[in-house]
Amino acid sequence: MKRTLLAVLGAISLSACAQAPDPDAAANGKAPMVANTVPAAPEPDAGTPEARAVAAVRTLSENLKPEHVGAAPMPGFREVIVSGQIVYVSDDGRYMFLPGQGGALYDTTTQTNLSEETFAHLRRDLLKTIPAGERIVFAPQDPKYTVTVFTDVECGYCRKLHSEIAEYNRQGIAIEYLAFPRMGLGSEDYKKMVSIWCASDRKQALTAAKSDKPVPSQDCKNTVNMQYNVGQRAGLTGTPMILTEDGVQVGGYVPPEALRQTLDKLAADRAARPSAPAGGA
Repeated sequence: MKRTLLAVLGAISLSACAQAPDPDAAANGKAPMVANTVPAAPEPDAGTPEARAVAAVRTLSENLKPEHVGAAPMPGFREVIVSGQIVYVSDDGRYMFLPGQGGALYDTTTQTNLSEETFAHLRRDLLKTIPAGERIVFAPQDPKYTVTVFTDVECGYCRKLHSEIAEYNRQGIAIEYLAFPRMGLGSEDYKKMVSIWCASDRKQALTAAKSDKPVPSQDCKNTVNMQYNVGQRAGLTGTPMILTEDGVQVGGYVPPEALRQTLDKLAADRAARPSAPAGGA
């Protein structure tokens, strides 16, 4: 979860291909962000809310260098500018709020992304709306884990992931693909994905498309639109997007061995949680 928050701050990349830009952005005068060259702010005095705010931000990465620390517009919070983004931190240093797309409320004490926990439940329910028969599945005989991957046929990271599908399976991971044509509905990308989902052998068609091999153009009753809409509602901003069965986002592209390690850790963390009281939800 730290990885996702660091991506919001621009400190790392989630190794994903971006969704097509908003065509209205240029018309509305929205300019792309540029690298921030403002020098780091001086270290605040120890024991102050400002010092606790800086310490909270550095729970994500000790290499983060705040450029501004000061009072927030609402009482009980400090605002910190880091990597060109504003972060709000409670004066006791426990809670950190990252506003904007992909933002989150983070508990620095428990190292928990509170927003992700809520969003994971939503994603899990959204995934249930897509019939199992509409997924393109590459799985070992007895998978240890199953992940859902929103994919696009043109995205380089999607192609890299698919080129390693046998290794994911060797790691005990089943991959269930859903369509997310990142250039949007009606695009050439979208038409290719419709052709794949209309093919008699979807697995073969998907593999061919990701290898720049021709896929016969087809049209049929399909769920590509549904899958795309679910991806948007699930907070997808780039492909691939990897989700666990619990709806937790674990990437971007993640190499097979690293993904297995991540899934093992999530399973261990889940097993270590206290059991819900009898009669609880």
